[in-house]
Amino acid sequence: MTDRLLHFVQHPFGRRVARWFNLPQPVPLTRRQDAWVEEELIGRPVLAIAPGSSAPLPSLLAAIVAQGGTPSGDGPVRTLVIDATGCRDVAALRALFEQSQLAMVRLAPGGRVLALTSAGVMSAAEAACLHAVQGFVRALAKEVGRRGATANALVLQEGAASMESLAGALRFFGTDRAAYVSGQVLSWRKDVDPSLARSLDEGRAPVAVVTGAAGGIGAATARRLALDGMRVLCVDVPAARQPLEALAREIGGSLLAADLTAPGAVDELVDAVRRLHGVDVLVHNAGITRDRTLARMSASEWDAVMAVNLSAILAIDARLDEAGLLNAGAREICLSSISGIAGNAGQSNYSASKAALIGYVGARAATLDEHGGTINAVAPGFIETAMTRRMPLMVREAGRRLNALKQGGTPADVAEAIAFLASPGAHPLTGQVLRVCGQSLLGA
Repeated sequence: MTDRLLHFVQHPFGRRVARWFNLPQPVPLTRRQDAWVEEELIGRPVLAIAPGSSAPLPSLLAAIVAQGGTPSGDGPVRTLVIDATGCRDVAALRALFEQSQLAMVRLAPGGRVLALTSAGVMSAAEAACLHAVQGFVRALAKEVGRRGATANALVLQEGAASMESLAGALRFFGTDRAAYVSGQVLSWRKDVDPSLARSLDEGRAPVAVVTGAAGGIGAATARRLALDGMRVLCVDVPAARQPLEALAREIGGSLLAADLTAPGAVDELVDAVRRLHGVDVLVHNAGITRDRTLARMSASEWDAVMAVNLSAILAIDARLDEAGLLNAGAREICLSSISGIAGNAGQSNYSASKAALIGYVGARAATLDEHGGTINAVAPGFIETAMTRRMPLMVREAGRRLNALKQGGTPADVAEAIAFLASPGAHPLTGQVLRVCGQSLLGA
């Protein structure tokens, strides 16, 4: 779907008109949507600053080098890393202001800012100052968004500042793979023994299962995981068999055409996973809407949304757990929504189901952690799909512009976030929500 305003303001006349009428002036986003490479920062000028400390963490500098980052010197900065773990008093916050202000002058259009703060505090005053960094980053993200740039923060838990752990963070948040992820603050825990985090038979391709795979976000996700060498089982309803078969042929995967709410369908899925020797990446993407105000909503509309968006997920996971088919180190990703965070008028059923998934991943994380696995939710904002194409014009335009980047995201943006959560480098994230929304003002 074409964003006409985005294209219009790329021309001098369009920019002048936008300024005259005070219209948004979104900047085309630079994206990475290929397979992972060994050095994700290769060719990117990187600047690391450490307000409140004498120098950035040695492990951070080592992680930048390991990922192929090059010192920015006096030139433009593509990736700015702020080591704010030393911002534990008001004077250090002043240093954060001064050093970041200087760095912003050099931040290139489409640049990436990643701030690191700490969960380890000694006093209430330290807690206040470290938390101030989070508000600083969220505000900064809204300022740099007009240049197509993003800013995110990770709260480092005890032991989470190793070179390997920080390299995993930089691979996504420090690159153009996170083009539509901004203003997020996530807890980054200590990594575990990598032999436990990913235990795969030698020579066997990891198996991924993607539900709702026939189109939109599901198809983009299946394609992206296949790029990383995964064997993908594409699942969708029988009515979508034709595009499902085409997708499976395209990526060399397999398919299951089944309505996951129908009797026996979960058994079919479990049998298919068993034939593949278990699952390493499970993406619960299938979902429906039945929009209506609460006063007018029928019981069948409520039940239909809950059946697909929640009950099917609970049933699939329960059966896979019972059968022991989630392989050691498995990654589970549930598709939530900003509607599950902020709510949305006319979507009490949908918002409830998507909020339920946020609670679910938070509670289920401890169970998967026992076997080196993780579970997280991805919460897309306005994504350019067939569903948003059917929205009324003004509603669609509002959805596109009500975020820091002033534009909608793409299914590939969501797929890239899922690919990150499915990767070994994302193991420090579990039980959390990664919003892919361009820092939507809804629920911010």
